[in-house]
Amino acid sequence: MTRVLHVLDHSLPLHSGYTFRTRAILKAQQAMGFDVRGITGLRHAAELRAMAGPEAEIDQRPLEEADGLLFHRTPGETSGPPGLREWREIARLSAAIERLCGEWRPDLLHAHSPALGGEAARRAGQRLGIPVVYEIRAFWEDAAVGNGAGREGSAKYRLTRALENHVVSNVDAVVTICDGLRDDLIARGHDATRIAIMPNGVDLALFGSPIARDPALAEELGLGDGPVIGFIGSFYDYEGIDDLIAAMPALIAKQPDARLLLVGGGPREAALKAQALASPAARAIRFVGRVPHHAVERYYALTDVMAYPRKKSRLTDLVTPLKPLEAMAQGKLVAASDVGGHRELITDGVTGRLFTPDDPSACAEALAQLLAERGRWDAYRAAGRTHVETRHDWARNVERYQDVYHRVLGKQPQSELHAA
Repeated sequence: MTRVLHVLDHSLPLHSGYTFRTRAILKAQQAMGFDVRGITGLRHAAELRAMAGPEAEIDQRPLEEADGLLFHRTPGETSGPPGLREWREIARLSAAIERLCGEWRPDLLHAHSPALGGEAARRAGQRLGIPVVYEIRAFWEDAAVGNGAGREGSAKYRLTRALENHVVSNVDAVVTICDGLRDDLIARGHDATRIAIMPNGVDLALFGSPIARDPALAEELGLGDGPVIGFIGSFYDYEGIDDLIAAMPALIAKQPDARLLLVGGGPREAALKAQALASPAARAIRFVGRVPHHAVERYYALTDVMAYPRKKSRLTDLVTPLKPLEAMAQGKLVAASDVGGHRELITDGVTGRLFTPDDPSACAEALAQLLAERGRWDAYRAAGRTHVETRHDWARNVERYQDVYHRVLGKQPQSELHAA
């Protein structure tokens, strides 16, 4: 049985797109007969503190089980000026990986972005003679810009990019989640033959059976009988929710009974609520706030169209999001901005509709046309569902890892790996 240690920024029981992808990968690998565990860096505890508050008690056990998966934690904290702090963070995680490898003896290390975890795994793997696969889910310098936590071209941006390049050049194999990220790495001069793609996916066993619409919940939210446009996710600037709100007056002019349902929260929440309150379409916009992950399907069931108006940027052009795939799996119509990450997932006029990014009028027009095409709704839904089943079902996609693993494990015999 092949043992794989996944090196992670954070994990369950925290809920995020990052942790849900991790869960899907590990669960699918377990089903294929792999023995898998995860180890998280210092930022897992920092995320817990940020969510629970500075005074709250957080779980500091060295080993934690979540949803039937085992996650080892890296103890301690780091301090110091930027740069030195991250270097110390890498050293702590690398040491924790080495200690765990001495006890559990994995066949390979599978590190997931950011590059801090990739570098920690690279160091440990080099010292122990264990192969390392590094998986990039996004370029974190671009994600920081998108989240408002960084500036493109800054010293931190350039250093993060340089570390990424260093890790990519010195691990045994690289995996990205989409063509956009792979193409960008190749343009930097990295060897295309070392870079595989493992696309975002949906666990259809968990998320592939839509539930019935709850009339009482719809009435409680005042959604009426008209079509419902939905957005479920984090309220970051790059998501373009302000453009969606700005599109509502023009949409209401063509579809007077339409409603907009916004589920989630984040840094832009207060500004978006103020914008909605001042909108001529204020009566048609509903904010729900954050909901538990197990309740998300109830809100999907209320919607007809899921809208993803991401703004154009390096982040949105290079990275494919998970949410449109979830929407297709739930049998929802999809309308999204025409950025690179969406073009990899959505075929305009077949599995959804694409519209010009950063343009509320284009968003309104695309939504209005989609709502007017009621006779084609079943075809859109069927094409979307088929797309997810054939190209983005984790039960199938996880098999792609086997080719990568076999290639790197072939560099040395199993006996040497376990003797490390």
